[in-house]
Amino acid sequence: MFDHILVPTDGSDEAERAVDEAIALAAASDATIHALYVVDVRSYSTLSEESWMTVQEAVEDAGERAVERIETRAKGEGLRVTTTLEPGVPHSVILDYAERNDVDLIVMATHGRTGLGHVLLGSVTEKVVRGSPVPVLTVRAGDDE
Repeated sequence: MFDHILVPTDGSDEAERAVDEAIALAAASDATIHALYVVDVRSYSTLSEESWMTVQEAVEDAGERAVERIETRAKGEGLRVTTTLEPGVPHSVILDYAERNDVDLIVMATHGRTGLGHVLLGSVTEKVVRGSPVPVLTVRAGDDE
């Protein structure tokens, strides 16, 4: 059914719901999980270089932890997984990554956290859905199981 499933994350609880779905689909399809965290470089463009370096390090650390959690969970299910951090504009990076890696399904939350995280997975989801040449499974944030 699927060979490569991309799950973009911002590390939020809402994104974790999408991870649950991606792992279940990958297990059923024997697919590889691609965990992607995008460092949105636009958000810090007004900061000084010194401030940007500090913020960038913190954001990249958060991204590493987010994709490592996905990696641990996927490997625990016996799945193949790749993890990636990429800088850029989130929806563009997600769509480019999907094309470069022959992804045949993108699974993402309808909204991320509030504030910056909301920007990363709220409006981003809509742009990915509209621009993706492959199916996008959206997982509603806030739904109870």
